[in-house]
Amino acid sequence: MNPINPILNKVSAIFVVVSDIHKAREWYCGILGLEPVFEIIAGHLCCIPLNNDGQNLVLDSKIYTDDTFARTPMFHFNTEDIQAAFQFMKDKGVELASDIEHGHYFNFKDPDGNMLMVCKC
Repeated sequence: MNPINPILNKVSAIFVVVSDIHKAREWYCGILGLEPVFEIIAGHLCCIPLNNDGQNLVLDSKIYTDDTFARTPMFHFNTEDIQAAFQFMKDKGVELASDIEHGHYFNFKDPDGNMLMVCKC
C-alpha cells in the first residue's frame, strides 16, 4: 500500500446489474465457455472469475430496476479473432448491436439490455 495514495491501480471486479441472477449466471457462463457452477451469494450476487489475477465479473440482481441497464459498454471482453468471436455470438443468438467496427470490435447486449463489447486484443 502506498502511504500517499491508498487506492490501488487495479480493478478486481466489474459489476453488471441483472434482473434474474440464475438466468444471468447461465448466460454469462455460456458466452465465456464456463460451467455455471459459481455460487449465488445471499440470493442476488454471483462472482464469475475472469482470470487467475483475481478479476471477477460480479452479477448483482438486488439493485435491478427497469432503467439500470448500461446503454454504453463499460468494459469489453478480449478476443484474438474478432471474426470468430462475432460468428460465435451470432450462432448463440446473442443480440448484436453493431457489426465489426474498424476490424477491431463489436457491441452486443445481454438479456437485460446491458451494452457490452468484444474487442480484438
